[in-house]
Amino acid sequence: MKIRTFFRPLRKEVWGIRLKLSNLLKAFAPMNRLAKEIAESRSKETKLTASREEVRASRFTPERIRHLREKLGISQRELGVLVGATTGAVLSWEKGKFKPNGEKKTVLVALRRVKKRDVKKMLAEKDKKKIPKGSKAQIGAKKIPKKRNS
Repeated sequence: MKIRTFFRPLRKEVWGIRLKLSNLLKAFAPMNRLAKEIAESRSKETKLTASREEVRASRFTPERIRHLREKLGISQRELGVLVGATTGAVLSWEKGKFKPNGEKKTVLVALRRVKKRDVKKMLAEKDKKKIPKGSKAQIGAKKIPKKRNS
């Protein structure tokens, strides 16, 4: 009998601690999920890298740059978005006026190993990052038909 009177308050206390732990785990789950999503997106972003030797050995002619872009099935603008350059810069590379160098050349070398499907996913992710859902920029981007004057 003395043992029961001693253990009953302890049992209630253990039950209360378990309840608190359960609530903490429920609160922690969304944060853990968000951390995993961030880690996955970072791993996808770092996908476009190449070794220094590969970059040095690469010879990008205007034809090769255009051929790479066409092989991937993307426009000059989209290649610029992936590489981090303007559409004008990509046009200059393809016309032979300038050559890509530095990090942009590294990304171009890395793009050689990427498949069309992966490129489309990267572009979709970059578009999502540019305009968050429900933002004013997204709402303003919708075209409203103009009324014709009779």
